[in-house]
Formats: sequence, structure tokens, C-alpha cells
Amino acid sequence: MTLATDFEWYDLELAEPFGISRGTTTVSENLVVRIEDPAGNLGVGGAAPADYYSASRERITDALPALLAAVEDCDPHDRQRIARRLADAAGGPTAHPGARAAVSIALADLAAKQIEMPLYRLLGLDPGRPVTTSFTVGIDDTDRMAERAARAAETYPILKLKLGTDRDREIVRAVRDRVPDATIRVDANGAWDADEAVAMSRFLDDHGIEFVEQPVPAADLAGLARVGEAGPLPVAADESCVVPDDIPRVAEAADIAVLKLTKSGGVCPVLRMCHAARACGLDVMLGCMTETNAAIAAAAHLTPLADYADLDGALLLAEDVFGGIEMSGGGIDLSRVDRPGTGACER
Repeated sequence: MTLATDFEWYDLELAEPFGISRGTTTVSENLVVRIEDPAGNLGVGGAAPADYYSASRERITDALPALLAAVEDCDPHDRQRIARRLADAAGGPTAHPGARAAVSIALADLAAKQIEMPLYRLLGLDPGRPVTTSFTVGIDDTDRMAERAARAAETYPILKLKLGTDRDREIVRAVRDRVPDATIRVDANGAWDADEAVAMSRFLDDHGIEFVEQPVPAADLAGLARVGEAGPLPVAADESCVVPDDIPRVAEAADIAVLKLTKSGGVCPVLRMCHAARACGLDVMLGCMTETNAAIAAAAHLTPLADYADLDGALLLAEDVFGGIEMSGGGIDLSRVDRPGTGACER
């Protein structure tokens, strides 16, 4: 069996400028991969490769023909072989993770469509425990952040607040004043040093924050551990947790592993990381980039393995070119999903 493959880039405007501690974006570059079998079944996968983890768009485009050639004779159900071939073709387990993720998702979508079942059923996962995604409020003017939080909280009961500025406490006070009953999580994207992070953990705890994500730079595992030991809040590791080998190290320093298909290279690596995290005593949060439902829908099918979800990437786009899984009020209930594959569909 030979698979037909192609790919396409979409430049999608965001509904609002999206700011994190490393900068602000207004457009999300999304890669979409399509893979078709001889019977006409079409698998679709996507990713928004982040500069922090991935090479440039030009280098990804140059690498994609080799990645697609590596899997064009694969059985889409052979996830382990697919993951190995993609890593070899990319040049290693950390190379081109976004491109590998898009190919991996397209093949997973195709495999589930071939046997006419949703992806979560193909993976043998239990849909009986729905989770609720957070909705992210990016860094902006303090008043605008508070206003966005108030608007979002009308629909989404869980918010994630991006921090990493010289007015972080002012922002938290302003947001909490506008949304006194919302569950709030905070993500600093590595902007603080350990001393700042410990002090902020205490401040955030006083304002009812649920947990703090990546408070210190990715390489500072000792600082991450110190924040967890000296501060009152649970600590989630995102940038510190990229490949399966990171899980045991992160388990010594954090409470929650943040796993993303686009960050780690696709379905198989993230499944491995989920199980490794459980074995090491970590909770799991499934996260995303600002990406289309060609990526988000696949991640949603993995939520039975997670304690938390941050899968709002498509919700942050001004307009998505793909439909996906219903997330009314942020709820992800796979028991209501009956479409085969990931559920992503072109609009």
C-alpha cells in the first residue's frame, strides 16, 4: 500500500493579539498534512510549529518531503514504526517536532477512519470522564486583560493567565477582581528566577490561583523544584518537558507534566510521556499551541489520559479553517463523539 501525501501552510489571524513573556503574535502559522490511502480514506493532521521548539518555516518545508516519504509505505496503524521513521528522517527525537506531529496526527486520523471509529476508541481510551479546557488570556494592557478575562469567564469556567511582566501582581489583582469565582491558572513561560517564583507562588496562592506553570527557565530544574518545595502552589512543567526522557527528571521537580503533540512530535511520543508521567507520580495536562482543529481535535482524543486540559488553541483563532470536537463551555466529552478519526473536518 502506497499512501498519497501533501501539505499546506495557513496563516491564520488570532482573535486577539496573543502575548506571552517571550513576545506577542497576531498571526499563527499552521501546517496541515493530508494523507490518503488507495481506498480514498483521507487523514488530516496539523500543527503550529513554535519557534521555541522548531526550525523556521522554510526549513520545515524543506524537511517535509523526506518526512512524508519515510511513511508513505507504512501501515497507518503501526504507530511505533511511524514514530521511529519520522524521528530518523527528521534527524533525531527533538528535530522538527511540529512537522512530525502533523504527519503523525494525519496517520492516526487515517487509521481510525479505515476502521470507522473515533480515535479514542482505536487507542482503547475510556471517554467516561470528561475534562474542561482552560481559556487563555494573553499578556496585554492590564485593563484589557481584566476585560478579556471577564468576557471569557462568561463562557469558560477555567482561565489561564499569561504572566511574565513587571506588573504581574497588578494583573492578577485586576483579573481576580473581575472574575472572583473563576478557576485561574497562571503561566509565566519561564520568565521568573527561583526567588521571584517562590514569592509569586505565595502571592498567587493568596489570590486563589490553582497552580503555576513553568515559573522558571526550562533548564533550571533545581529552581523548578525549589518553587514547588518553598511555594504553596503545585508546579507544572511545560518547556522543561519536551521528550519522554525528560519525564523522570521533571518528576523530581514538578507536580504536573504539560504534554503537547506539536512540542513532542506526535501521538506516539505523547502516549509514551503520558504513561511515563503516571509511573513517575506526575499529573498530566494536555496543552496546545494556537493551532487549528486539525491538531486540537487529535489532542482532545487523548484527554482520558489527562487530569487537566489546555486545548483552547482553535478558540483563540479569529476563524478556523477546520471544524473539530464540540467544546461547549470548554467541556470535552468524548462519549458524544461518533465521527471516525479525530473529528477534524475542513470547512
